[in-house]
Amino acid sequence: MNAWLAAAAVDTAVLAPCLWRCALGPPEERLAAVALAGPVVTVLFLLLSQGLSRPSYGDLALVLAVLAPAGTLVFTRLLAGEPHGDAADEGTG
Repeated sequence: MNAWLAAAAVDTAVLAPCLWRCALGPPEERLAAVALAGPVVTVLFLLLSQGLSRPSYGDLALVLAVLAPAGTLVFTRLLAGEPHGDAADEGTG
């Protein structure tokens, strides 16, 4: 085990309570946990990429870094409870 994999193990230990809070708790705390999980998992993939000498894991981390904030925005919209559909469609019914 090298230092990169040891750091990945520590990062996994940080991720465990975050995943617990994503699964249980009030919606506001779940939103905060989802927002925190994105960067933590991104760092985990970067550490694994260096520790295992697999550059493809680094590519996965870059994709996750772009998509994680979008997932948080989707969860925020669902949490807000806004109606689905356009305002123009509601007036024609």
